[in-house]
Amino acid sequence: AVIMSKYPYFKDIHEEVLKVARAASEEFKKRASDADRNADHAIVESNLKRLEELNLSGLAIPREYGGQGLDMVAHTLVVEEIAKVCLSTAFTFSTHTQAMGCIYYDGTDEQKKKYMPQLATGKVGAYALSEASSGSDAFALKTRAIEKGDHFELTGQKLWITNGNEAAIFVLFATVDLDAGYKGITAFIVEKNFEGFTVGKKEDKLGIRASSTTELILDNCKVPKENVLGEVGKGYKVSIETLNEGRIG
Repeated sequence: AVIMSKYPYFKDIHEEVLKVARAASEEFKKRASDADRNADHAIVESNLKRLEELNLSGLAIPREYGGQGLDMVAHTLVVEEIAKVCLSTAFTFSTHTQAMGCIYYDGTDEQKKKYMPQLATGKVGAYALSEASSGSDAFALKTRAIEKGDHFELTGQKLWITNGNEAAIFVLFATVDLDAGYKGITAFIVEKNFEGFTVGKKEDKLGIRASSTTELILDNCKVPKENVLGEVGKGYKVSIETLNEGRIG
């Protein structure tokens, strides 16, 4: 085996995943230049669908939630192979998987049953943390979440959000208490069609152009309480845990 002889922690299944990923990358290579030159998100979306057809999406997610039940090694092999030919597709795919990981690790059983199969079979996910005041200092965010009966109302602006155009499901962070610092940060599962949610300006980037990077505008966006991801005020834990794993991709 090509890689097993050098790295003993690889398994037969990793060889199979690598083989399929390399075949997919040969397909993607043909349109990669056009995708980047024209910022053609449709090409990337078709690539994502192809990865799903090849059972390469949700590799580290258990089968009961629509994944393949493998591990991060398998996922990373796919990201590496795709990134060799089309970084836009790899970036979109990796960020989508990061959103899936948030819900898998921190979601309730109900949240996982509702959202994981959707993300594993067609809907794109996104991870929305960054703001104008919280780039390198990720926890200095200003987006507010105010409790209103059976829901929260989110108001603020997110910037530089990967998959902003394509995503249907967002793991989005807001604070329930500005004075509490990072202890007020809370994670929410926000659907694109929620009232008060709008995708704003798309950035015209120098590279990775077929992977969309947008702003998100929240104007009293209504999010049901059952869509709080993890505990209220513990969103920083969701963020750190997922970023640690997401950086691998």
